[in-house]
Amino acid sequence: MKLYDLDVFGNCYKVRLFAALTGIPLDLVPVDFSKDEQHSSLFTDLNPFQEVPVLVDGETVVRDSQAILVYLACSLSDQRWWPDDRRVQANIVGWLSVAACEIRNGPNAARLIRKFGVDLDMEAALHWSTKILPILNKHLESREWLASSHPTIADCAVFPYLSVAHEGSVDVRPFPALMAWMTRVSRLPNFIPMPGMLTLPY
Repeated sequence: MKLYDLDVFGNCYKVRLFAALTGIPLDLVPVDFSKDEQHSSLFTDLNPFQEVPVLVDGETVVRDSQAILVYLACSLSDQRWWPDDRRVQANIVGWLSVAACEIRNGPNAARLIRKFGVDLDMEAALHWSTKILPILNKHLESREWLASSHPTIADCAVFPYLSVAHEGSVDVRPFPALMAWMTRVSRLPNFIPMPGMLTLPY
């Protein structure tokens, strides 16, 4: 399988992380945004949204990091990451939505502004961050993992932009349950870090 990838993008990292944790081999194809390769006709044919990551598995093309996580998890004989239980699946999808909404608009947007100079609303990014971090911390005070009693793709989806939140001037250190969960993720077998992430335990 080929993964069209940009190493500093959290949405790409979450796919690389899951693949590493589960031993799924991926052929990484870097997409150079500095050369505008995401707008090339070749890449646009793969993904009209002109965004990474994109997974190509034979004739199958999957865009969007959350969709890719589900696709890869469904390919495994080990069902722990995407259990065949509609209640757990509903929990996982809820956290995939959080990754795509609150975290994307919060810590991710703040990092895009501070680290990459993207023209976004910093006040809004900090508002989203202030909203989601206490919710995550409260949720994790009574459990070790986000969606089940063991790691799932929900943990892979939510972890990346929190691990580099400091690059957007968003501080996760006041949230001990959240920090403890991030440390647990970083200690999973075959874990790989994201460029710039916090050294855990912090």
